[in-house]
This record gives sequence, structure tokens and C-alpha cells, in this order.
Amino acid sequence: MLKSLNVAKWDFTTAAHLLNRAGFGGPPSEIERLQKLGLAAAVSSLVDYEQTPDETADPDWAQPDPDRQQRLVALRSATEEQRRELQQQEQRLQREHMVELRGWWLRRMARGPRPFQEKMTLFWHGHFATSVEKVREAYFMWRQNELFRRLATGNWLALLIEAGKDPAMLVWLDQAQSRKEHPNENFAREVMELFTLGEGHYTEKDITEAARALTGWSLDRATEKFVYRANTHDEGDKTFLGRTGNFDGEDVLEQIVAQPQAALFITAKLWNFFAGQPPAPPLNQALAEVFRKAGNTFKPVLRAMFMSEEFYDPGLIRNQVKSPVQWLVGSARMLECELPPPQASAAVLRTLGQDLFAPPNVKGWDGGLAWITTNNLLARYNEAAALVQGDLSIVAGMADTKNPQMAKRMQNRLRNYRVGGVNVEKIFPEQERTDQNVLLTALEQRLLQDKLKPRQEQSLRGFLDTRKQLNEADVRDAIRLVMSTPEYQLT
Repeated sequence: MLKSLNVAKWDFTTAAHLLNRAGFGGPPSEIERLQKLGLAAAVSSLVDYEQTPDETADPDWAQPDPDRQQRLVALRSATEEQRRELQQQEQRLQREHMVELRGWWLRRMARGPRPFQEKMTLFWHGHFATSVEKVREAYFMWRQNELFRRLATGNWLALLIEAGKDPAMLVWLDQAQSRKEHPNENFAREVMELFTLGEGHYTEKDITEAARALTGWSLDRATEKFVYRANTHDEGDKTFLGRTGNFDGEDVLEQIVAQPQAALFITAKLWNFFAGQPPAPPLNQALAEVFRKAGNTFKPVLRAMFMSEEFYDPGLIRNQVKSPVQWLVGSARMLECELPPPQASAAVLRTLGQDLFAPPNVKGWDGGLAWITTNNLLARYNEAAALVQGDLSIVAGMADTKNPQMAKRMQNRLRNYRVGGVNVEKIFPEQERTDQNVLLTALEQRLLQDKLKPRQEQSLRGFLDTRKQLNEADVRDAIRLVMSTPEYQLT
């Protein structure tokens, strides 16, 4: 059974931990607001996000394309040269939409009213890792993103069924091409190995039988929607996870969720995502028990997780490597500054190793220490300077090298472009801007919610001591120096 955190331990540090992990962090004023609410109300303010209106508008193009069928017909009847031109036009359009989509989601994370819902959407994006590199449809990627947002803390079986029927997933794991004559096993395998059970909790026979049951799940390219094709479904009996019957796709997913391992698997992954390390077996059992009692619904187990004493263990606080998204969005929130424009933000994340809507493989991003390499760490330091100073020429110099022509265009566009930067007068009162000792404390509270290590503190003091009178540029440099410490890479 999970033990609730003692109210005496609810303070600025634990409130900051909750905001960093259940959201993307924030300025001291936001942490202090949570602290004053008390633990239960603070958790509720994040987890019960439905009570907070979110009027974010969808991208203009985020709907089925009524002209799509005409373009497909034109493509089939076109000459080779016309076909090439039409394909290039379509690719340009999709690239533009994906730039807009990445920016749209990042703004929701950084400035939206429901940070926990966006953090859960990010979790599901990594869990059901689907890449636009294969899907090639921005609308499908937006639709999947909205699915994860809509069912972020809902029922596990409902989410699995909708995720399996989602157009992006149907393309990503080739389910749309599965037929009774040749069942495709990709989704059947990954739904057990990566999404619900983990290796060792099913057999190769289970994969084969599940693939047979899932035949018929397909995609209507004209309407861009899921379609069930009865004539391609295998109507024979299947033996799956110890049961035999004329199962279909939903039957398979229902049987998977009924396995005791399914609750242990998904609650362990959730704990690891939010706490920063796998749960010990007794803790995992306790989380799975809460999950089962709640009818395999996520919100109650997430609430219990964030209320638990285990979640606020000192060994977990400020001991998780920030993902690139957490680094970028959290930095903008703590510094109360603008994100770079969508194309620049996407370049930052790509450089740091987390290209949204393009995970590296079906397993998603490894996370943890894998985020930190020598090159990525140097990139974080450079991006810190770009964010603080608002100088996008730094981002331009690190543009995507996979597409040299696109990188060159971006470099030319951003080379002399400045946006945002940190408004030091806004986030630091005059005394904090002019008194070196007070500034150092304010920097630690805002950026770390903790003390710098002695070596880093000595270096920062050495820098400040060389300034007889601090100006705005000095304060920005001090912010950048803190963001370049090992401590800042942790949350």
C-alpha cells in the first residue's frame, strides 16, 4: 500500500519536484502557489486538468482533406514529370505542416493551462512511438497527438483500442496492409512487447494468433479514417494467451489488459517516467493494485503516485536527466521567456536528440543518461546562450545536417534574427540584479530549486566578482553559466 507524504514534508522543494515532474517546471511564484495550496490541492490542480478551460485552437489544416482524393486520382493519371512535381508539392506541404505542428505542441507545453495533460501526451508519444518519417501525413500525426491528449489519464483498454485503430499507427506498424491470407505481425508483436506486457510474457504463437485476430483493421485512404474490412478478417478460431475462440482485434486487446503483467508493466513505465528510475517490486505491486481497483484507469494511480511518500524520496529529487523537451520547455517556463520560433525550436530539439514526431525507432527514446553525450552536452550549453540572449544565429549554426539544403536555408533565414531573450528586469527585482550575493541565491532558487555544488558556486562567484557593477548583460551571462552546470541538466 502506498503511504501518503507527511504534510510536514510539503515545502518549496517538494512542490518544485511535483511541478518539475508532473509538468515542465516553472518560476518561483508558481512553485510557491503550489506550496500554499498544500499537497492534495496541488496534486489536484495538475491532475484534474479537465476543470481548467483550454481554448487552444487546432491548426487550420487539422482535419480530413476534402481535396485529397482528387489529388490521388490526378497522381495516378499524371505523367512521370507531373507526378514528380505533384509529389514534391505534397512533400513541401507536409513539411510546412509538421513545422507548425511541432511549434503548436511546444507552445501548449510551455504556455498552455494544462501542463500535466501535455506531460502525459508526451509520455504516450514516447510509449506508442510513431514517426512521421514513415507516416508522412501531418494530419495523422496531429490526430494521434490529440488522441493521447484526450485519453491521457483515462481507461487503458479504451486507449489501446483507439491507438490500434489510429491512422498513424495503422501506417506505422503496417496493420493497414494485414490480410487473412498474409497477416502482418508487426502491431501484434509490438502491442505485447513494447506497449503492454514486455518480453517473456507471451509466445510466438500468441503473436501469430493475435495477428490473425487483428486482420480486418485497415485504413480508408480517401476518408483518412479507420475502417473495418470484414472480407479481409480471419474468421477462424484462434488460441491466444490460453483462450480459444473466434477473436477479433478488440478481443485480443481485452485479453492482454486482463493479464496481471499488464498492470505491472504500464505502472512501472509510468513510475519510471515521472520518478526517474524503475520502481522496486513491492512499490510496483502497490501501484498495480491501485490501477486494478480503479478499473485500469490511469488518473487514480497517477494521483496516488504524486501523493506518495515514495515519490518525494530525497534520492529522486533533482536526480533525473532532463529530456531535450523538458530542457527547452522548462527553461522557457522558468525564465518566463519566449520559445524560439517553431523551426528553430524543432532544430534545437533535433540537435539535442529528441525530434518530436520522429522517434528513432519503435521503442522510442531511451531517455535517462542516454540524453547526455559529449556533443549533446555542448549543444545544451550553446542553446542556453541562444535562449537567454535571443540570438538565433547560434541555433542556425547547429541546423539539421540530414538535409543540407534545408539547413542552409534555415541558417540564412535565422542568421541575423533575434527574438525574445530573457527580460532580466521582469524576473529579477532591482536588489537581485545589483547585489551579487542576492543574485546568486535568486539564480539557484529559480533555475535549480537547490544549491550549486561548491565548485560551480565558486566559478559563478568568480565571474560575478569581476563585475564591479552588474548590468543586464552580466545577469544574462550569469543565467547562462548556471544553465551550463551539470546540476541544471537534472530535474
